Amino acid sequence: QVQLVESGGGLVQAGGSLRLSCAASGSIFSINVMGWYRQAPGKQRELVALITNGDITVYADSVKGRFTISRDNAKNTVYLQMSSLKPEDTAVYYCNARIRSSSYDAKLDDYWGQGTQVTVSS
Repeated sequence: QVQLVESGGGLVQAGGSLRLSCAASGSIFSINVMGWYRQAPGKQRELVALITNGDITVYADSVKGRFTISRDNAKNTVYLQMSSLKPEDTAVYYCNARIRSSSYDAKLDDYWGQGTQVTVSS
């Protein structure tokens, strides 16, 4: 089994910064893509940013230039540095990872963290 544990959410004023972390543990052979998604009340879950095992990054247009995703492969951890936060960034942020659990099975499975609340006050 694999677990993703997020940390770093909280309450911040507009213009402030937060750093989210997500550590994967358990039966892990390799991690392909790691990413962050968010879901605001009454809205669908949306991609915020993702990073491949080749360090290729993709960002939602709404966060480009303000958020930075990075990963530490030795720690199986992905980070999201969020700066210049806006009230519209308020949401529950979820970590996602596509993981290969076995050396003899190339199957990749998607895993999700439990979510961490980010609230930006105006």
